[in-house]
Amino acid sequence: MREFKVVILGSGGVGKSALTVKFVSGTFVEKYDPTIEDFYRKEIEVDNAPSVLEILDTAGTEQFASMRDLYIKNGQGFVIVYSITSLQTFQDIKTMKDQIVRVKGIEKVPVVLVGNKSDLDQQREVSTEEGLSLAHLWGCPFVEASAKNTQNVNEVFIEIVREMNYSPSKNKNGCCVIL
Repeated sequence: MREFKVVILGSGGVGKSALTVKFVSGTFVEKYDPTIEDFYRKEIEVDNAPSVLEILDTAGTEQFASMRDLYIKNGQGFVIVYSITSLQTFQDIKTMKDQIVRVKGIEKVPVVLVGNKSDLDQQREVSTEEGLSLAHLWGCPFVEASAKNTQNVNEVFIEIVREMNYSPSKNKNGCCVIL
């Protein structure tokens, strides 16, 4: 069984923990306690191949941003989350993607872009088209999700497994990295 290290990145309050906890345990976390770092393990079967995900739910607050390089260095796949109700969180993630590319030293890194809180459509500040456009620019899958009503939660993690399975990583020396 393959094991994958998945890192959840995004600004504070976008629902990174809510998505992760909903996926791992099936429960929705209503109250928001800022995360410093939480670690989860879950088995998942994608395309008839069982895998174990080691999910690192990271801090979105700027005071812990210095830890992000270490998370990125150790991660194999990245779920980058913004809230559809906050244009600022959408703008923030662009630097996170740049940081992943810088730390990893390669352009093509397994990433899934997630517009979270799709249940709050009446408060939307980021259109679906803007999310799709950014995902197209990054060359990655895009999912709009809601941890609250379980919309596309499993799909987020299925997509990152697919990306990690089918994206051959190369390091700076041009040698293949066994994931």
